[in-house]
Amino acid sequence: MTFKELELFYHLSEESHISQLANKINMSQSAVSLAIKSLEKKLGEPLFDRIGKKLVLNERGRFFKQETYSHFLSLKEAKNIFAKDKLSGVLKIASSKTIGNFILPQIIFDFLSTYESCTINNDTRNSAQIIQMVQEGKIDIGFIESNCNEIDIQKEKFSSDELIVVSSDKSLSKKSYYIDQLFDKKWLLREEGSGTRDIFLETISEISNELKVFMQYKDSQEIKLLLTKNKDAITCISKYVVENELEKKELYKIDIINLFFERDLFIVYHKNKYKSRLFKEFVSFVKEL
Repeated sequence: MTFKELELFYHLSEESHISQLANKINMSQSAVSLAIKSLEKKLGEPLFDRIGKKLVLNERGRFFKQETYSHFLSLKEAKNIFAKDKLSGVLKIASSKTIGNFILPQIIFDFLSTYESCTINNDTRNSAQIIQMVQEGKIDIGFIESNCNEIDIQKEKFSSDELIVVSSDKSLSKKSYYIDQLFDKKWLLREEGSGTRDIFLETISEISNELKVFMQYKDSQEIKLLLTKNKDAITCISKYVVENELEKKELYKIDIINLFFERDLFIVYHKNKYKSRLFKEFVSFVKEL
């Protein structure tokens, strides 16, 4: 079997229409069909079920892919290394809102400036969604703001983040408060599944049941906008997110007695993830900054 036959097999396992695959990779339909038939002939049995105009992996095809794909990726990586001494490839990542909007952009910019043959596709979701995407194999790497204890996920700390309580009411910044003394304010929090929300509620512990969430949002930008326009609104948010507003005196940090909101930021990936050279270089690059 040839490298090209294997490559077309893995492509076709994700794209069931030969015509659509042929268009994507700029080959004729007949060339793709001949390559797949050649591979099946060499293996002595069909790998796909022919259902109408679709080719769908059968049980032997699924088994063949399961047993060979990681080896193929290793071979492909070695081929790339020997073909040209430079990093290349496409990396799929997803990051939580704070990391994706305020930490990763400069890191990705610097990485791509160093390795111009690479592409990084970044999706922005909440931490719970990212963990699910890793488990389903939809992304190579996730960046999350909350802990993760799923047995099929590997996690590595790459940074820390301080959460602070802020408001546009300057008078609140002139003294210290116990957190429940502020429960009469209109609390704006991120949606359930957000790492920011989880850390805040976990830190205030049992009294979180007494906190009435006035409104919740998917995006910190919406919360910041409401804070600047409503002095009775308040939130707990990443210091990264409100650096500009604090500097411009649009928002003010409120000192909370006996509570410190800090969280670790994690890189997460599936425990069975094949770690290509691009994967390793990018993870190392992130952890060094």
